[in-house]
Amino acid sequence: MEQTLTREAQLESILFISGEPVSYKQLEKVLDISREELLATIEKLSTRYREDVSSAFMLVTHKETLQLATKSELRELIEMITKSTLQESLSKAQLEVLAIISYRGPISRTEIEAIRGVNCSYTLRALLLRELIERDGNPENLRGYVYTLSNQFLLSLGVASPEELPDFEQLSQDKRLTEVIATELAVDSDEAKTL
Repeated sequence: MEQTLTREAQLESILFISGEPVSYKQLEKVLDISREELLATIEKLSTRYREDVSSAFMLVTHKETLQLATKSELRELIEMITKSTLQESLSKAQLEVLAIISYRGPISRTEIEAIRGVNCSYTLRALLLRELIERDGNPENLRGYVYTLSNQFLLSLGVASPEELPDFEQLSQDKRLTEVIATELAVDSDEAKTL
């Protein structure tokens, strides 16, 4: 017998997998609820996190966006693991995403995922923590972001701009990648319409 998850559990899972702020409008659409229901769900989940001392999580709301975060009491522990992660070499996934951003940026997470075929939230977060990439508002989608190389990354490579990267002209204009992105975004759009 299949049990239906609570609204709080659904919201929690969306925030967990997103790894970045999610707009109220997007949450209303995905959860198929009104603003009042969303705010009530946020309050229930937030209260649960506050009252449960064994929970590591809290909700951060800012400019009608919501993000799952760890409680401030865990800051030192998180900093230790973050520093450890930053000192390790880049993983294959991080190198792939960094290469995509290098040659195709500014680029959205959805476009990166269309090229790689897998979710990139945690990889993007790790690259942001290492300050190898930067995130800006997406002019084509006000609810999303686009990613570009950071100045720090360019300095570490000894180049003044991405255009100085090897084979930049050829790789940044590769029509096959443009077609892959367009096809994947069209499929995602069609699937969203059927929901």
